[in-house]
Amino acid sequence: MSFAAELAACALLLIGSVFILVGSLGLYRLPDFFMRLHGPTKSTTLGVGGVVAGSVVAFSSQGAGLSLHELLITAFLFLTAPISAHMLAKAALQQRLKVEARTRGKAWEPE
Repeated sequence: MSFAAELAACALLLIGSVFILVGSLGLYRLPDFFMRLHGPTKSTTLGVGGVVAGSVVAFSSQGAGLSLHELLITAFLFLTAPISAHMLAKAALQQRLKVEARTRGKAWEPE
């Protein structure tokens, strides 16, 4: 593996790991379900994408050709994460989960 490919793989892994850490901290620290939903769906998805992109660079530079398995994983993740987050939010709205006062914006209309 060349130095440039190794450096690119390390940078992508580091960036992905930072996004995963931020998403995990958001999941832990945010006060209610609707705010916690952003952690895994936004930053953690980007983090896994960065880690998988680093894996693509690392394995593709070893001479075996372009590694497409990781690209399929990334495409599946980027397609399913927003859909699952939307379904979770709709279910939480239907169950009328309690909302933290900080979560409500100016457009919030109580029932």
